[in-house]
Amino acid sequence: MDRILFDEHHELFRQNVRGFFEREVVPHQERWREQGMVDRDAWRKAGAAGLLCPWLDEAYGGPGGDFLHSAVVIEEAAKFYESGFALSLHSDIIAPYIHEFGSEAQKQRWLPGCASGEVVTAIAMTEPGTGSDLAAVRTTATLDGDEYVIDGAKTFISNGILCDVCVVVAKTNIAPGDPHRSISLFLVEADRPGFIKGKKLAKMGMASQDTAELAFEGCRVPKENLLGRDGGGFVMLMKKLAQERLVVAMSAQAMAEQVLADTVRYTQEREAFGKPISKFQNTQFKLVDCATQVEVGRAFLDRLVSAHAGGASLVKECSMAKLWQTEMAQRVVDDCLQLFGGYGYMLEYPVSRAFMDARVQRIYAGTNEIMKVIIAKQMGL
Repeated sequence: MDRILFDEHHELFRQNVRGFFEREVVPHQERWREQGMVDRDAWRKAGAAGLLCPWLDEAYGGPGGDFLHSAVVIEEAAKFYESGFALSLHSDIIAPYIHEFGSEAQKQRWLPGCASGEVVTAIAMTEPGTGSDLAAVRTTATLDGDEYVIDGAKTFISNGILCDVCVVVAKTNIAPGDPHRSISLFLVEADRPGFIKGKKLAKMGMASQDTAELAFEGCRVPKENLLGRDGGGFVMLMKKLAQERLVVAMSAQAMAEQVLADTVRYTQEREAFGKPISKFQNTQFKLVDCATQVEVGRAFLDRLVSAHAGGASLVKECSMAKLWQTEMAQRVVDDCLQLFGGYGYMLEYPVSRAFMDARVQRIYAGTNEIMKVIIAKQMGL
């Protein structure tokens, strides 16, 4: 079906984004995967091209677009199989915390750099012993005069090596015995003493993303680096996690669409027993099943993105999208890989990398099991 989500300005922006990926991403993808990290300069180039925080108002150095411009970037990244250049994490998951909850001074200090690419962001939630249960974090922030002293360890932190500033989830003493009301968020500069960037983690997928361990050992930050109010972190996280899950769903949907399109072309070109494998009934049935799932997913997701962009609060629906789109993408990519035969197992074929990249989408931003818990609560169960 024809999409009605975007207007002509978004489609013009899409052409610019596509051109950027062709010029500044595709020629470097193999090297980025080998080095396990995107070039730092690529972030500045993305900022100059208007790909970073495209929704950000001009008063803070942004292009003045909207969330649908972000949707374009997310879709085009998936079309070029670039899972490691964490544009959406930076632009649509982390920067919004500063934009909505930061003081005017914090916004003026950090947001222009977020839009230009001079500042790369990370968010440190997950800990070695704590995943989706944010109330169980052990990292502490102890008030000492005009400073907080942060101690703790974080893991699986995307942009962990390249980041210039990190939103750190830590517990303060404002509400002893109440883990939810003790959580606070801090903006921590990566060059502060006690901010330790650990090893870059080897992963199954997302090879060009610098996922790392972080440690904080007596890391002092001024009180002005507290994001929002002391003890308000859990509420802020809950408010923003809905968009994070929507972003994951958008990426999964776009991945499934691109893999399907590439598989259709491959089956029309690849011959077996004297004819294209697309002419075999099994191939047709598999592709029809995948195409149906992709079309159903797109209809739901476009409606959800439109409502979200319009300001609707859709905790349940965003959790549903994260659950369904990531499960659907895994099924579609797996079925499509099978149709590539042995070539589907070769890393030189994008479908094999998509298969590995898709797996983590069911884990991060809250596991899909947690999505079911959230949805059940939203249903009053």
